[in-house]
Amino acid sequence: MPAIPRLDLAHVPNHIIQRGVNRSPCFIHNANYWKYLDELGLAAKDTGCRVHAYVLMTNHVHLLVTPQEDGATSRMMQRLGTRYVRYFNACHQRTGTLWEGRFRSCLVGSDDYLLACQRYIELNPVRAGMVAHPGMYRWSSYHFNAQGRIDPLLQPHPVYLALAADAKDRWRAYAALVSEGITDQQRDALTRCTNQGRAWGSPSFRLQIGRLLGRVAHVRAVGRPKSTRSRQAK
Repeated sequence: MPAIPRLDLAHVPNHIIQRGVNRSPCFIHNANYWKYLDELGLAAKDTGCRVHAYVLMTNHVHLLVTPQEDGATSRMMQRLGTRYVRYFNACHQRTGTLWEGRFRSCLVGSDDYLLACQRYIELNPVRAGMVAHPGMYRWSSYHFNAQGRIDPLLQPHPVYLALAADAKDRWRAYAALVSEGITDQQRDALTRCTNQGRAWGSPSFRLQIGRLLGRVAHVRAVGRPKSTRSRQAK
């Protein structure tokens, strides 16, 4: 079956997941994490992408990125993947691929959905049972978005900036949102949209994306579609 064309549109946020092949580690020691972040920053700058959130887990990564041109997200990930895999293989005396096929992604509506996606990303270590609080995990954007730590990689999205005019008030407001978490329904919907390469947002957002692309942008039901004969028999 041919791969589904990516939804990669200018100025529309994109949630990205990339996993290690066979869920093997993508990071082994601290230098690997720093190198990935450095290469991500270079690739984002080269391709005109703005990174809003990230988490680097042991065997996969989550990113929230807004490209400034159509197709820029894919170009960013291609450059990042090539540079980091070359480094990782040389560092750990290995050969071959590091990533499990194509990265997965979905478009995210620029409203409450964006902040929910950002929280989903930064809460990943908590859901995995690695830490009790997102601030305890070193390799995520939570420290920037909720605590004000300097991180040159990140460029806040306007929806995040609208939380408060004052930076300290914004950090507190965002930290409070993270403490609320996200619902199971939000988490499951975002996961399905990312796995299927669809759009996650309000009905009007999905309709707008579908019209723009001329194809379905919402999640399809699981399982094989029923035949016309079966539907007529009911």
